[in-house]
Amino acid sequence: MTTRSVTTVGLLHPGSMGAAVGAQLRARGVTVLWCPAGRSDATRRRAERAGLEPALFPDLLDRADVVVSLCPPAGAEELAGRVASHGFAGRTYVEANAVSPERVRRIVALFPEAVTIDAAVIGSPPIGGKRPTLYLAGERAQRDGIEQLFAGTDVRTHSLGLDPGAASALKLAYSSYQKASRVLAALSYGAAQTHGVGEELLAIAANRSSSYLAETDYIPKTAARAWRWGPELAEAAALLGEAGLPEELMLAAATSLDRWEGARDAHLTVEEALELLRRPPPDG
Repeated sequence: MTTRSVTTVGLLHPGSMGAAVGAQLRARGVTVLWCPAGRSDATRRRAERAGLEPALFPDLLDRADVVVSLCPPAGAEELAGRVASHGFAGRTYVEANAVSPERVRRIVALFPEAVTIDAAVIGSPPIGGKRPTLYLAGERAQRDGIEQLFAGTDVRTHSLGLDPGAASALKLAYSSYQKASRVLAALSYGAAQTHGVGEELLAIAANRSSSYLAETDYIPKTAARAWRWGPELAEAAALLGEAGLPEELMLAAATSLDRWEGARDAHLTVEEALELLRRPPPDG
């Protein structure tokens, strides 16, 4: 398989993390393309601020040496299929979504004449000094190329070896606790508050070294992110099932997040977020 020197990156699609990652590459002088077709005004503004260059989808794929997929997990496989159907031989597809290892393996199979790198970003977007880590698994030459691409940026890289699925497994294993614990904290506080003992619960939690129960400001933040976190926890449930572990807790957390479906990127109070959580599901 022939390879080309990396000069152009296609970014699909610049959400808060993707735009910040793209801005890091732009600061190094890398051309970063994105496709504005069907994207929201908020996405357009993020892309403009990051210095990304708009392009039609076919043009982006024709010009890009590397495509980085950073989208909601539910759409990851479909998006990879669109890229593969266009033709992407001899180049590198970076699957950086929060999807299960099995889904990664299906995506790898879509690119028989390209290299797919399994990737996962853990940490906050690289803004204001924050430095997330991009974990990488896949063929060494292309993995090394991605590491070189981000050298000197605020996106650190860490190699996990050759096995596609390793990065996604790490991401979902971490998400299983990091995101589900916030959902459980919201449920716990909501239950205590209903019975008039919310302040007492917070006092108990405050005596511990660290607890999301003591940080109720995470409740509306979780509600605003539920549209992304729910599908991710559903993928985490698949990860648990593949490992022979019970899936029910993770699936239940994902179902709880569905109650916040209408809160996407909203600025809610704790009370408003809890009220949405108390409502029956849309089909209930």
